[in-house]
Amino acid sequence: MSMKSFPSPFDLETPEGAQGWQELYPYNMVFQDSLKEAEDKKFWFCDSQHWPTVFKPFETIGGEFAVKCLGQYNTRHLLIPNSNGIEFRIHLGYLYMSPIPAPEEEFEARVPHFEERAAYYYQNWERLLEEWHKKVRTTIDEMAGLEFAKLPDMVPMEDITSGKAKDGSEVLLENFDRLIQLCYQNWQYHFEFLNLGYIAYLDFFGFCKEVFPNIPDQAIAMMVQGVDMELFRPDDELKTLATLAVELGLDGLFDDPSEVDGTLGRIAAAANGEKWLAAYRAAQDPWFNFTVGNGFYGHDKYWIEHQDIPLAYIADYIRRLLAGQDIMRPVEALAAERVRVAAEYRDLLSGEDRDTFDAKLELARTAYPYVENHNFYIEHWTMGVFWRKVRELSRMMHEEGFWEQPDDLLYLSRGEVREALFDLATGWGVGAAPIGPSYWPREIERRRGIVDALKSRRPEPALNTPPEFITEPFTSMLYGITTEQVQQWLSDDEDTSGGLRGMAASPGVVEGVARVVTSADELSEVQEGEILVAPITAPSWGPIFGKIRATVTDIGGMMSHAAIVCREYGLPAVTGTGSASTQIVTGQLLRVDGGTGVVTILES
Repeated sequence: MSMKSFPSPFDLETPEGAQGWQELYPYNMVFQDSLKEAEDKKFWFCDSQHWPTVFKPFETIGGEFAVKCLGQYNTRHLLIPNSNGIEFRIHLGYLYMSPIPAPEEEFEARVPHFEERAAYYYQNWERLLEEWHKKVRTTIDEMAGLEFAKLPDMVPMEDITSGKAKDGSEVLLENFDRLIQLCYQNWQYHFEFLNLGYIAYLDFFGFCKEVFPNIPDQAIAMMVQGVDMELFRPDDELKTLATLAVELGLDGLFDDPSEVDGTLGRIAAAANGEKWLAAYRAAQDPWFNFTVGNGFYGHDKYWIEHQDIPLAYIADYIRRLLAGQDIMRPVEALAAERVRVAAEYRDLLSGEDRDTFDAKLELARTAYPYVENHNFYIEHWTMGVFWRKVRELSRMMHEEGFWEQPDDLLYLSRGEVREALFDLATGWGVGAAPIGPSYWPREIERRRGIVDALKSRRPEPALNTPPEFITEPFTSMLYGITTEQVQQWLSDDEDTSGGLRGMAASPGVVEGVARVVTSADELSEVQEGEILVAPITAPSWGPIFGKIRATVTDIGGMMSHAAIVCREYGLPAVTGTGSASTQIVTGQLLRVDGGTGVVTILES
């Protein structure tokens, strides 16, 4: 039987109105006709887990930095014996990946280097991680201090008398360059520990599969769950603030959280109001540097800039507290289950196997929290400051007439932004009008039309012929892309009467009404007791996990954010279904079995 295939990228039609889309992106990130034969031999999957919507030109920075830095740690830092990095392309606006195995002839030579380097990190984990926090925070602080001010009418007199002999425009250019470099710097730090965190878990996972051939994947995951994670701190801070509001008798002042100034003003005027506001202000640094998206897009909304979002979550927690609900994560229950499951499997071993089990489990538990915690520091905090500075620069150039909308800089590439900055500095310096205001508005509208046209079509889940067996562990663990799931994606049968199948990501069986959510802007529509169905969830969706009964996603594996968050909230989850968000509609009655990975549509 011939292997079924996904379409070749070279055979996919361009949506009407998106002609010329390739010109929006760097040449090295789009498929080249001259390399068709080589590119068609590779299997590419769409990383809609991290990049679920179409890139504007400037937004490719997240994909470029993330995938490049991930690869460098496999290939150049750690020398993982069997794995290099990931090739990536943008096609029709979406990011596709193809993992690169290391050359077999290098496996043996890389092993001692990998063991030495990984061992150093694992043996010094806490000290190195403390240094990591300092490095990341220093980078964020420097980034936050960059300014993109309007150029003055004349050079200050003190620059004349001091012999400075520069006009200040060099600062504008230097600050833009520095902004890009600082972002790149923290993305390099991002992966310093991440791959090691996955490797520690995968090492424990592989050992368990070897000594317990029939152990469920979920049982292995349970043994590391329920640990203290900083990624949940923003949500925990909101719960604490809601509890404090009830205790101080302020719960009646949150009836219109969308009106931020009015809500905070009423609280300030109330008895005990200042006590609550002090706690609210204290929580903001750093925990409100949190986005409702995933940090990779310029349009992502951050709590610190859109305080109606956290205030709405606080108001909802207050409502639930007044209804007598427990709003806290079941941390103690998860920890007890973690201990119980580990003890049951440990008791089945003896001697050297038991010692090995203990050592690998301890290492996995030590390294596991970073797998999620890094998200707050990089995707949320770093990228929040980065996009804030990008918008600051964009607004300044908007005021100089370079484009019509304040955030239109996003439709330029990084190189084009620097060219536009020098255009601005040149016009200002010579006393003539810059060219940009007569060029960019029309060009940006053309590009806006192309991006909107690309958004009209959902991406193909994968491209080209998949391998007979998908064995690369990261692809399975993070993305849920297994041999079985790929074959389901290729199935021509769209009959869902037998249920959708995905990754059994978090245990439990529940029934409830579906709520299909395709973007963070729709989260306010989620009702109590519904089942969340989405292409993918973001870690920052935590505040709604106390309202829903289960989660179903199109993409994601056992170590995806959706799976980890659901396990930590004690919710059933089925991930990696491929098409749940398009085959299920809001209002349908579902049964979600997180133990078998089956989602059944019970009623339309």
